[in-house]
Amino acid sequence: MRVSTLIIGSALLLSGASFAAPTTPPPAQAGYLPPGTYDAIKVLAPAPRPGSPVAEADRQVFLATRALKDTPRWSLARSDDSTTGILQDFSCALGFTPSMSTTPKMVGIMLRLRFDIRPAVDGPKDHYKRPRPYLVDEGAICIDRSDGLDKSPDYPSGHSTWGWAIGTVLAQASPNQAAEIMARARTYGESRMVCGVHNASSVTAGQVNGAALMAAVNGSPLFRSDLEALRAEIAAARKAGPAPDRTACAAEAALIAQPLL
Repeated sequence: MRVSTLIIGSALLLSGASFAAPTTPPPAQAGYLPPGTYDAIKVLAPAPRPGSPVAEADRQVFLATRALKDTPRWSLARSDDSTTGILQDFSCALGFTPSMSTTPKMVGIMLRLRFDIRPAVDGPKDHYKRPRPYLVDEGAICIDRSDGLDKSPDYPSGHSTWGWAIGTVLAQASPNQAAEIMARARTYGESRMVCGVHNASSVTAGQVNGAALMAAVNGSPLFRSDLEALRAEIAAARKAGPAPDRTACAAEAALIAQPLL
């Protein structure tokens, strides 16, 4: 999925049952970075060429992971496709479930950051135009195919970039939970491989992209100010509780600890 579509879904998380529209959203089209500050094409390695060793390895991963269809990991990948629930996806790692009423600063950071992530993903996607793996080899994917999905390039993964960037923000704001948060961010990207909609190297590129972008964003005084406020917000939300269901969190932790292949 292109980030121009992906971030719309992410913003729509505010209209769900557990969220309400923020009272003071960031200005329209306002990210933390001035336009053109971060050039993902310079950061990322070129997309693998068809027939290259990396591209052939990607094909083997795609074919092998089709065996995960209808397993618990497949179900998690299907759930992770919905960007509207990304904050809830980090609930177990954080130790509480974010909501607009308890973590408005977290949501506000996401709303602003999406304008930095959009060009960081759409730029290299448009530049390399790498086809998605299910268009190269036949195999089931965990979501319904669509013309929009088929036409959206593979490299880098927008979900992986988005998940890694958000995970980085949360890990910075809650360092004692950084390992659990980044493990979930890794899983969020790997779900795209399980789902069959991204190649392994495109997921890795998304993680590199998210990390490099956040290195640039950390230079923003506004982001650093927002991050300090987020640390206090997370501490208060965790203290207020309630904690997520322990049984469900233990099952999730066991699942994401398993190798995909």
